[in-house]
Amino acid sequence: MKYEIIVVGGGHAGCEAALASARKKHKTLLITSNINNIADMACNPSIGGSAKGVVVREIDALGGEMGKIADKSQIQIKKLNSKKGPAVQSLRAQIDKIVYPKEMIKVLKNQKNLDILEGMVEDLIIEEQKIKGVILKDESIILGEIVILTTGTYLKSDILIGDTRTRKGPHNEEPSLYLSDNLKKLGFQIIRLKTGTPPRIDKNSINFSKTKIETGDKIPLRFNHDINYDYDIEKQEPCYLTYTNKKLHQIINDNLTKSSMYGGLADVTSVGPRYCPSIEDKVVRFSDKDRHQIFLEPESRYYDDIYMQGLSTSMPYDIQEQLVRSIEGLENAKILKYAYAIEYDAINPTQIKQSLETKIIKNLYTAGQINGTSGYEEAACQGLIAGINASFKLEGKEPLILKRNEAYIGVLIDDLVTKGVIDPYRLLTSRAEYRLLLRHDNADIRLRQKGYDAGLINEEQYSKFKAKTKNIEQLEKLLKISKLNPTNEINDYLKSINSALIKDGITMYDILKRPEITISKLRQFIDIPFEQEIIEQVEINIKYEGYINKAQKEAEKMIKLEAKKIPENIDYEKIHNLASEAVQKLKQIRPTSLGQALRISGVNPSDISILMIYLKKGDKND
Repeated sequence: MKYEIIVVGGGHAGCEAALASARKKHKTLLITSNINNIADMACNPSIGGSAKGVVVREIDALGGEMGKIADKSQIQIKKLNSKKGPAVQSLRAQIDKIVYPKEMIKVLKNQKNLDILEGMVEDLIIEEQKIKGVILKDESIILGEIVILTTGTYLKSDILIGDTRTRKGPHNEEPSLYLSDNLKKLGFQIIRLKTGTPPRIDKNSINFSKTKIETGDKIPLRFNHDINYDYDIEKQEPCYLTYTNKKLHQIINDNLTKSSMYGGLADVTSVGPRYCPSIEDKVVRFSDKDRHQIFLEPESRYYDDIYMQGLSTSMPYDIQEQLVRSIEGLENAKILKYAYAIEYDAINPTQIKQSLETKIIKNLYTAGQINGTSGYEEAACQGLIAGINASFKLEGKEPLILKRNEAYIGVLIDDLVTKGVIDPYRLLTSRAEYRLLLRHDNADIRLRQKGYDAGLINEEQYSKFKAKTKNIEQLEKLLKISKLNPTNEINDYLKSINSALIKDGITMYDILKRPEITISKLRQFIDIPFEQEIIEQVEINIKYEGYINKAQKEAEKMIKLEAKKIPENIDYEKIHNLASEAVQKLKQIRPTSLGQALRISGVNPSDISILMIYLKKGDKND
């Protein structure tokens, strides 16, 4: 049995990778340990969030699947930071954990060029540092030209609860016992990471009158750019907000040594997620805080499990009971599933290229939590890029490398391969230096052309995109040629909305730069026959024009450094006056450009200047 591309793992990274390669007409095999767990949402029942929601829009713009399935399966959706600037706005949806995997499996099974096999991959077939296939637990061999590893948290995973360690994966599934050891033998540096999940409680045992209701937005919202899946805004499922308290904090402090992470297990060496800490971490690290938020989130319309966002813990069951019932509104709560922490193996992501191909084994790609990330969205975007680039490799094309000013996906991958990780990586808006360029509203403007060029956007989608860009241009042109004159009617209106009066004629384009003026407020003076999506895009472009231009100029400087390529075979030891730490880091990361080299921790601007001079001399010698 032989395939062009083998994808190992059926999580969010694996689904996107397999669909991308199959849609590009490459014979693809998706291997998963349990078909019923494909696209499983083992932790939070949500997709999106700060920065993450933009990533889902980017996945969709490139031709991935997550946004479409999220729209089909959402039970509540809202735009975060809607009262703040567009640079930090993004969607977050509560997802039905029954519907999402069901819809994804349906898409996978109907996809041409894609087979699905249930099995556990435990070793790789390597010849002359090049992948040739995989070996399953039952010793069967499957050959493939390219292999993409998307193993999630299943590499030698341990479930940690109190003082117990059990070699299991999520849902008490069997983990992969040998693959990470075999990767280590091949030269990969293996790191140990940890994540966790909170308890689930019975909806019917909660006194919601003691909590604050959190509803979805009352306007239609979606991740996907092409199809508007109808949903009843009034029938969205509510979430609820409550808080920890001094009693809960005292229970934790009194029982801290019973937590796996704080003494319950002596051999814990893994590092947990910095930006999604356990409740033990919150109480210890933020001892000055009297309370922490706990969101009660429904997991599905089809059952009554409520996810306790913010109460991740590795405490023993009896302590978890005390913690939950100490919270206001949960005095009689019934725990349906207990919380746990999970340890697992990952690789040091500085050992992969920006294409997500590994530096050690040719034609071997990695994506998702094996690269040290956390989150469904971070996994899915890596899977999509790995699937595209694996296909490009077979087609003899250059890989798709997204720049930091082009996509949050580019920021994520560049951070991984340039800086590595010390804890599970989570994408944040603060990680992007050009976040005003990487907005929710313009994901398709930034990336749809690349998706079309990659062969994942069809002609109908592309035509719709071209029509949108044309409409944006037409509306901007209309606003530039349309003038407001200082008539009594116009000045009376401006006065009524607390806007400065005009003494001379002014274009509608220029008056829109005023923060209190919107296109909707100008409709009485001009016919604007465009959809709200177009109006929103144009309004942001006009109001933030100065900031956007400044960000683009900064990005251009970065692009110039990215254009200065570093030869793959460069010998850093031969470059005089480079700091020893810089030599060490440059040898380890092997940056492809001066821009990437500048972002390596331990490489200073003076080292970049020396490297630049060395490269210029090399060009002259050539």
